Amino acid sequence: MTNGDNRVKSITVKKMIEDLKLEEINCPPNEIRYITTTELNRPGIQLAGFFHYFAYERIQLIGKVEHYYLNTLSPELRQERFDRLLSYDLPCIIISRDLEVHDEMLVAAEKYKRKILRSSHNTTKLISKLVNYLEDKLAPTVTLHGVLMDIYGVGILITGKSGIGKSETAVELIKRGHLLVADDSVEIKKIGNEVLIGTAPELIRHMMEVRGIGLMDIKSLFGVGAIKEQTQIDMVVHLEEWDSEKAYDRLGLEDNHREILEIKVNEVVIPIKPARNIALLIEVAARNCRQKEMGYHAAKEFDKRLMDQLSRQE
Repeated sequence: MTNGDNRVKSITVKKMIEDLKLEEINCPPNEIRYITTTELNRPGIQLAGFFHYFAYERIQLIGKVEHYYLNTLSPELRQERFDRLLSYDLPCIIISRDLEVHDEMLVAAEKYKRKILRSSHNTTKLISKLVNYLEDKLAPTVTLHGVLMDIYGVGILITGKSGIGKSETAVELIKRGHLLVADDSVEIKKIGNEVLIGTAPELIRHMMEVRGIGLMDIKSLFGVGAIKEQTQIDMVVHLEEWDSEKAYDRLGLEDNHREILEIKVNEVVIPIKPARNIALLIEVAARNCRQKEMGYHAAKEFDKRLMDQLSRQE
C-alpha cells in the first residue's frame, strides 16, 4: 500500500525562523510567506542591475561580497537596486555574518512588505545549514506498509501482505540485537537523488503490533538500544507465502529492484513456509547486501568459477 502526496511541498518562513533561530530585522503586517524550493540565490548580478532570469522564488542571500559591493554604490543607486529587487515576490532575504542592514533595504522592504532576516553564521556555513534544512523539510515523501529495521548497519524494509508475519519476524530480530525503526507504517523521504531515509510516524514511534498480544512499546520492553529514530533504506525484503508452482531465484545472478520515489532499491523475495527461520534468512540477506556493497558478489563468483571449469574441460 502506498500513500503519496503529489502536491508541491512548502514550509513557512516563520517556521524556518523558529527552527534555525534567525534574527528578524522587520515584521511586515499580516505576513505569511512560503518557501517551495531548496535552492538559494545570491543576488549579486541583480544588485548590479541585471534582472533577466532572476530566480526570485528562492531565498535571497546577502553575503560579504554582495554587502561590500553595495557599500560602493551611492545611496540613490542602492535605493534603486533594492526597489527593483524587492519588487519581486521574494520569500525573504537573509543577511549573513551579522552584517549591517542598509537603510535603503529597509525602506524597500517596508514598501513591498518583504521579510528581512539575519544570521551570525558566515555565508558558507549559512548556505550549508539552509540547504540541509530545506532538503529535509521539502523532501518528496511516501508512506509504505511494512517494517523498517537496521540489521548489521543495513537498513531493511520488510514488506508483505497483512498477516504474513512481518512484526513477529521483527520481534525475533530485535531479540537478536537488531534495531527497530518503524512498524506497520514507514515514512520515507527522498534526500537528493540517491538516498531514501525511513522513519516512523510520531504517533506510533517505538510501538509494535503483534496479533494475539496487541501493542508493545519496544523502547520500554527492550531498552533504548533496541530502537533507532531513522535509517537509510538499503534493501527491501518481501515476504510471501510459498508457491510450489513458482520458480524462485536460487542463484541470485540477477539483482531485483523495487522503485521507491523513483529510486531503485535492491529487493529479495523470501517465500514463507513451515520450518523456515525467516529472521535468520533476513540476517543473511543483510550480510550479503553489505558484501555486495564492498564489491563481492557470491553468485557472480560462482558463475565465473563454473565458466572457468567448463572452459578447461573443453
